[in-house]
Amino acid sequence: MPETRQVMDTYIAASYEASKLITNHYSTSFGLSIRLFEPALRPHIYAIYGFVRIADEIVDTYTGSDRLEVLNELESHAKHALKTCYSTNPIVQAFVTTARMYNIGSSLITPFFKSMRMDITPKPFDQKRYEAYIYGSAEVVGLMCLKVFTADEKIYQKLEKGASHLGAAYQKVNFLRDIAADADDLGRWYFPISSFKAFDEKAKAVIIRDIEKDFKAASTAIAQLPESSRKAVELSYQYYNQLLKRLKLTPASKLLTTRIRINNLQKTALLVKVSLGKKHA
Repeated sequence: MPETRQVMDTYIAASYEASKLITNHYSTSFGLSIRLFEPALRPHIYAIYGFVRIADEIVDTYTGSDRLEVLNELESHAKHALKTCYSTNPIVQAFVTTARMYNIGSSLITPFFKSMRMDITPKPFDQKRYEAYIYGSAEVVGLMCLKVFTADEKIYQKLEKGASHLGAAYQKVNFLRDIAADADDLGRWYFPISSFKAFDEKAKAVIIRDIEKDFKAASTAIAQLPESSRKAVELSYQYYNQLLKRLKLTPASKLLTTRIRINNLQKTALLVKVSLGKKHA
């Protein structure tokens, strides 16, 4: 029996390494932020990101006619593995190990997959559908991470609203940055105002004001996070704030053809700034 436990521990460790590989391959900015978490937290954040990443890949890059079935299978498999704490998929294995440890359950997992299904058959978003999509695709991911950051239900409840606003802000920045690719490659327009063809400075200003409100609502919560996670979240906040500033200065017409980026040198400068303890404005 002890040998069996040792083999399982080896598999779980390898599963976390696989999630780390997925994370670092897909996101240099997120990979930088994770370095500022206390070492004990890092595998769990990799596990959450790796899991949501493979779901994203099903809806964004897989072109088979059975995309919905594949996505549904992933959800069913993950929920079953959550009960057994075992999966033959190492990314799922890392996620369910973390989920069981930090009480991440169906109340957060189900809305995530509901939003992913919205991407398979894109439809125009009214305000209600837009908010539901944002909640499931971004806010619940932030709340999963908050479970890891706090490991205390009282603190979690205190910071829950701020974490939701931060996840929403990040997602809306991504939407604004990626409007060309989303529309041209995936046939998606997420915002409940305007359209790709009618997008102009007025529409952009409305979207940016909405994002700024989310950032402002999230700001206080960041300052109250435990030290083990505060700097890492601060770095991601600064990165997305910097990106928003660039989007704000970029003409709407250019956003329809160009993806605005923060280069690696600037990302490293933000890392140094936050590491030295400098806070957001």
